[in-house]
Amino acid sequence: MNSEPSWDLYRTFHAVLREGSLSGAARRLDMSQPSIARHIDALETALGAKLFLRTPRGLSPTDAALELKPLAERLAATSAALRRTAEGGGGALSGTVRISASEVVAVEHLPPILARMRQAHPGLALELSPSNALDDLLQRKADVAVRMVRPEQQALVSRHVGALVIGLHAHRDYLVRRGTPRTLADLKDHDLIGYDVETPAIRAAVQQYPALSRDAFALRVDSDVAQLAAIRAGFGIGICQTIVAARQPDLVRVLPDAFHMALETWIVMHEDLRGNARCRAVFDALVEGLSGIVGSSARQGAVVSRS
Repeated sequence: MNSEPSWDLYRTFHAVLREGSLSGAARRLDMSQPSIARHIDALETALGAKLFLRTPRGLSPTDAALELKPLAERLAATSAALRRTAEGGGGALSGTVRISASEVVAVEHLPPILARMRQAHPGLALELSPSNALDDLLQRKADVAVRMVRPEQQALVSRHVGALVIGLHAHRDYLVRRGTPRTLADLKDHDLIGYDVETPAIRAAVQQYPALSRDAFALRVDSDVAQLAAIRAGFGIGICQTIVAARQPDLVRVLPDAFHMALETWIVMHEDLRGNARCRAVFDALVEGLSGIVGSSARQGAVVSRS
């Protein structure tokens, strides 16, 4: 390495990686394209490595660039966290808070909670990252997260708000066409909706419910929101939260006694943010809002199991 590159060069590098072109990075950073090119040239000179190759489809990252990518993403996350923290200086309820949550929670549960938050605190700007990946709070990729697994890291503050009940559901029209399964074994005669890539958590569930293995699915998609849309469209039988299904009268729960799972739900933030009034307000609002939703889900699951 010839010299220590500045953060500005890495920020430009990160933008080019994300956008795949100099022009896209220029738009993202509000810079000129020649300035972006100069930054990349300077970074390549400082590192003594070629980072991008020009192709007919745009810029292609080299192996060296791909090795640097996770480090650049970490720098970008840290920079964003520094900005958000600085915006909230003095404990004022203003500035930006970044929230990470699973797709279904982000789409189906959080919007009314965020709307109430914004009405109560007009100075807050909220960033929502809907993803089933666990954003690393220790690296400050998010300020507050809604997680469906118990947080293990010691540096995190967490509140357990209960469990979201999930079950097998289908549209009423599908059940009229194909009939209602009476046992898990009957599922082999139905169009099932499920995952594509098997994760450790899914693998553990399949051991308990082998009828829901990947080979059994007529539609394989790793997006929970896409699975829910397919259930609503009458494609077949799939898994979704009972409280979400209850909002659409045409969705029917099937085999409630044979298939019943619960997603333990936690609100989590880094302990360094405990004294940040802005992040604490968002944390508390999520705890309050989701506790009511999760409580309704639990009561609903209990009613179904008794019926």
